[in-house]
Amino acid sequence: MEYNDLINARESIRNYDPARKIPQDKLEKILNAGRIAPSACNIQPWKFLVVSSETMHEKVSSAYPREWFKDAPHILVVVGFRDMAWKRRYDGYNSIETDLAIAMTHMILAAENEGIGTCWIEAYDPSILRSVLNLSENQVVFGITPLGYPKPGFQKSLVKNRKSLEELVEYL
Repeated sequence: MEYNDLINARESIRNYDPARKIPQDKLEKILNAGRIAPSACNIQPWKFLVVSSETMHEKVSSAYPREWFKDAPHILVVVGFRDMAWKRRYDGYNSIETDLAIAMTHMILAAENEGIGTCWIEAYDPSILRSVLNLSENQVVFGITPLGYPKPGFQKSLVKNRKSLEELVEYL
């Protein structure tokens, strides 16, 4: 798909077909998009956790208990290692959130390109995720998204309410 068409077509999906599984080759294309994403100093301080088993899916879903979320066949959890990320020497800024945002964006757009729905979620309970995923103190969950095909008959919204370029851009 042409890039501008891709970014204009992408939207958050909250309506998944639980019966339709994602082929492994498509899942790997999505994950590879995250793997090749840029990060500060190319450190790649991340792990991509793909929750597919019924048991683990149920545990992870408890951190974001929405019925539509449970219907997706996979949940992608993007985890970063805070102590591995690049730090700016002038003020100690840690690039972990920037690095993970880039990787997550790459994977969400790759999913869209494959016809697979996503919904970037931040309203999860981090303590539940930390516990069920057995994460160390050093690890931070940056975001989660369901991965799945929309239910048959689902129609995307063609209208996006966005500010104009004039409101957002300042040429200096």
